[in-house]
Amino acid sequence: MILDREATFVELRPLLFSLAYRMLGVRADAEDAVQEAYLRWQEATEAEIRSPQAYLTTVVARLSLDALKSAHRKREVYVGPWLPEPIVEPIDAMSGSLEMAQTLSIAFLHLLESLSPPERAAFLLREVFEVPYTEIAAILESSEANCRQLVTRARKGIREQRRRFAVDRSHHRKVLENFLAACASGDPSQLMSILQQDAVLYTDGGGKVAAALNPIYGADRISRFFAGLLKKGALPPYQAKFVQVNGEMGALIYYGSHLASVVTLELDESGTIQNIFAVSNPEKLPQSFFM
Repeated sequence: MILDREATFVELRPLLFSLAYRMLGVRADAEDAVQEAYLRWQEATEAEIRSPQAYLTTVVARLSLDALKSAHRKREVYVGPWLPEPIVEPIDAMSGSLEMAQTLSIAFLHLLESLSPPERAAFLLREVFEVPYTEIAAILESSEANCRQLVTRARKGIREQRRRFAVDRSHHRKVLENFLAACASGDPSQLMSILQQDAVLYTDGGGKVAAALNPIYGADRISRFFAGLLKKGALPPYQAKFVQVNGEMGALIYYGSHLASVVTLELDESGTIQNIFAVSNPEKLPQSFFM
């Protein structure tokens, strides 16, 4: 039976992009990896293709790993905290299973940044995409034993911190609404009441726009930070458009007609804010959403 390469690639493309984006955290870079895999797929001999999914997963994983190694060095000198480029969709968009949605969230991808590129690749391939260790070893050109160690180290550093509970969508939106209202109020006590004491604020301006150059730790400091912005006139009146950001509730923040940032929250089991992620680097903001 002759393999229909075009149809096979189209069928596997969502899986390949899903892997590349989780590896790289940048939509354009993920698209580049998938496109290069397509070109190699068209040129591969029948003898090279033992399994279409295994072949394409291997190519995309290796391309993404090479790109991540280069990106990893650039992110070390990035101005301020580096956050993934948000994938913004209409609020009613479907994102597949809850498990896959949780591994797409800004919070989860941010945790992955603490891993080395090989650890990130091995962890994602095994824990998210359930690739056998024999294939992971081939992809990473390493031994199965070493790949198991990579996954174990990554799991220890990441999986224990990973939010494993479901957050009610309507509650998530309500907390986000309360957070935005509290920021605009200038009253630190309003923010304090909905933040965990050890909450962290991450703002990614990339040196392109004003943003905190370091994460802000603690509810008190976060509250005073937003109160200070308002007092200085650096937090003008805003409009919020609620959307789905990487599979979870989020908001596009507009100053007039200008899209200023994408905001998402990570909540704990009690529904209180644990982490705040605000992406305002213009290069990472979506271009297709308008008020």
